[in-house]
Amino acid sequence: ELLEMVSKGGGENAILRHTQRNKKLFVRERLKLLLDDESFLELSPLAGLSLPYGDVPAAGCLTGIGKICGVWCVFMANDATVKGGTIYPIGVKKQLRAQEIALQNRLCSVYLADSGGAFLPLQSELFPDKLHGGRVFYNEAIMSAMRIPQVAVVCGSCVAGGAYLPTMAEEAVIIDKIGTLFLAGPPLVKAATGEDVSPEDLGGARLHSKVSGCTDHFASSEKEAYECIRNVISTLNYDPLPEEVVEHDSPLYSSDELLGLAPRDYRCTLPVKLILSRLMDGSRFQEFKANYGTTLVTGFGHVEGHLVGVVANNGELSHDASLKGSHFVQLCGQRSIPILFFQNTAPHTAQPTSISQAHSNKLKAQASMMAAVACAAVPKITIVIGGCYGNESYVMCGRSFSPNFLFLWPNARVGLVDSRHFSTVPQAGDSDCTGDESELKHLKEKLEEESSAFYSSARLWDDGVILPQNTRKV
Repeated sequence: ELLEMVSKGGGENAILRHTQRNKKLFVRERLKLLLDDESFLELSPLAGLSLPYGDVPAAGCLTGIGKICGVWCVFMANDATVKGGTIYPIGVKKQLRAQEIALQNRLCSVYLADSGGAFLPLQSELFPDKLHGGRVFYNEAIMSAMRIPQVAVVCGSCVAGGAYLPTMAEEAVIIDKIGTLFLAGPPLVKAATGEDVSPEDLGGARLHSKVSGCTDHFASSEKEAYECIRNVISTLNYDPLPEEVVEHDSPLYSSDELLGLAPRDYRCTLPVKLILSRLMDGSRFQEFKANYGTTLVTGFGHVEGHLVGVVANNGELSHDASLKGSHFVQLCGQRSIPILFFQNTAPHTAQPTSISQAHSNKLKAQASMMAAVACAAVPKITIVIGGCYGNESYVMCGRSFSPNFLFLWPNARVGLVDSRHFSTVPQAGDSDCTGDESELKHLKEKLEEESSAFYSSARLWDDGVILPQNTRKV
């Protein structure tokens, strides 16, 4: 339901105004004209959901990965049906994450610019800092220096800082009558100089194609513009790695069964091999150290023909499990094998008042695994299939350990602690027990809300909530 709502942008009225009055294509129609096929992975579609400054999901920005002329590309497209494509803080964060993916994986970047610029009332949250709006242009320069191609289509308004986005791209197309590019639009010109000027005369397609040279290609229609960009990409001479079509088996068990296996109760841990048997090619899994540290499952398998190392929680990370994980992650690094992490951290058992020797040893073993995960120079993809709590989030390559991608199942919980472990029963003899209980209840409710998959994804702490049965495909 949430994804369906997001796909409608700013709603029916906004889409009608965008398509009929302004004679523009809806952002998702634009992508259909650009992409080779339907294999498009939208990134963090729920970003901005119910945030205080973005009551419409995605805050006017759609990002994703797909293919044009056989070349994998990262897309950053403004959705002008959402607040005119105005850039909000969450929109900046979303663009920067897409550029990070382009940099890390050396993917061509495609910008579809149709934006009213930054949302001025929140300028302190999206302009001055290192990871604010200006970083988008810095990244463009760095990617060009790294020979990672970037192309842009001016398919609407490009105002203020947003005007640099297409002008810093290597090749830019502008669309007649609907594409405009200027630092300040006609209303500001009028306010500053008293001059009346039309958007076309100030920064239209003909001006920038013939006079300023800010754009490289003139298109008389949107369809022509996207054909032009496809032609540009076909001449980039950029195919980072030829992809081999690898024959592979499907799992022996249906992926649809993952819906029934998604852990809903975090007081116990589901045997993780039940999940792996529905994800691995042919349900084959070569386990590593099968009888040692059994609260962590490690081993090798294939997903869609690609060899991967698997590190999956099967309970609380004990001392032995952490040492095993450290050993296995180092093996994957040594052999250049990508690692898939499946997080389903078990709730911690209550610790005795005195810190036992075993507990101290576990800390040291987990620290060793953290170091191994941080330093493994291979692609890492993390899927949170259940609970993701505390330090085990770090050990199992949570967001702060920079996995290449991190996805959540809808039932996932991400938090420092599991709020359901808190006791609401006051201690006997406590004179202020009523106040304490009320405070604890409020804290539990807050933690419960903030640990949901949707709270996480709305803030871009991950790359999206995915349905369990789509895990292999994603």
